[in-house]
Amino acid sequence: MFTVNPFAQLALSPALMQGYVIVMVLLVVAGTILDVVHKGSARYFFDNMRRSRGKGVQVGGGTLLAIAVQTGVVDVLASGEFCNARRRIAHLLTMYGFVIYVVATAVMVFMYPTPATPTPAWLPQLWWLGALMVCVGGYWFWFFIRVDVLAEGNSPFRLVRADLFVVSLVVSVTLGLVWAFLQARGSGAAMPVFGLYILATTVLFAGVPWSKFAHMFFKPAAAFEKRVSSANGTRANLPAPADKPEQFGIARGQPRHY
Repeated sequence: MFTVNPFAQLALSPALMQGYVIVMVLLVVAGTILDVVHKGSARYFFDNMRRSRGKGVQVGGGTLLAIAVQTGVVDVLASGEFCNARRRIAHLLTMYGFVIYVVATAVMVFMYPTPATPTPAWLPQLWWLGALMVCVGGYWFWFFIRVDVLAEGNSPFRLVRADLFVVSLVVSVTLGLVWAFLQARGSGAAMPVFGLYILATTVLFAGVPWSKFAHMFFKPAAAFEKRVSSANGTRANLPAPADKPEQFGIARGQPRHY
């Protein structure tokens, strides 16, 4: 089961599967552009960088390159913006799992779409690994780390529009795993589950303008701008960080259900 390309076993033409993937990519691109234009995210960061050039210390090209590398390594690859270790681990599991899952899906659909072209055993294994990483990180975050559940005591099944991305992501990946499992067993329920899988996946990629999906594209720009403003001394017009105050008495624990 873990070494079989599930997409090659479908009774669908390769052109149809590949066309669907291309449409999803186009929806992500269009949705991200619409989201950035609507919220003015790119204009906000570029305006901040332009205003900071005439203030503070001028930052040289070498420093900018070092800041770009630091942003890529710390803020993007290591999710350094998360101070909470559990949330960072859950985020990294979900992020890297999603990348592995999406890349493995694209390779299997475009390069090995039928049994006539045997799929290397390690590729479906990567697909399963990425999907399981998404499920572990996503469900861990959803049920045990979300602030409205952990600190505020709300039900983990409470849904708001901001949850569209994470909910559609974990539902899509979970249905993909269930479909692959049922198909490997020859179950008649495989195709109905596949239909739900396609529906959830479409919601995930078509819902970019209404979800947090697009933030993964402009967050690196925000992190870079923040580091540049710190290096040139402008700090986005914020005061310098103060020393951590001394703490007396009993250390306060994590807030829960206040």
